[in-house]
Amino acid sequence: MPIEIRELVIKATITADAQNSSSQSSNAGAANGSAEMVQLCVEKVLQILKEKNER
Repeated sequence: MPIEIRELVIKATITADAQNSSSQSSNAGAANGSAEMVQLCVEKVLQILKEKNER
C-alpha cells in the first residue's frame, strides 16, 4: 500500500555569532551573489509556471 505524505514541515534556526558580525564587510560580495541566486530562482519558477499555464 503506498504512503501519501500530506504535510511537509521545514524548520530553520538562525543564530548570530560574534564572528559573523566582524566578517560582515567581507560577506558583502556573498550577499550580492545570493541576490543573484534569488533572481535566478525567481526566473526559473516564473518560467515553470508559464509553461504549466500553457498546457
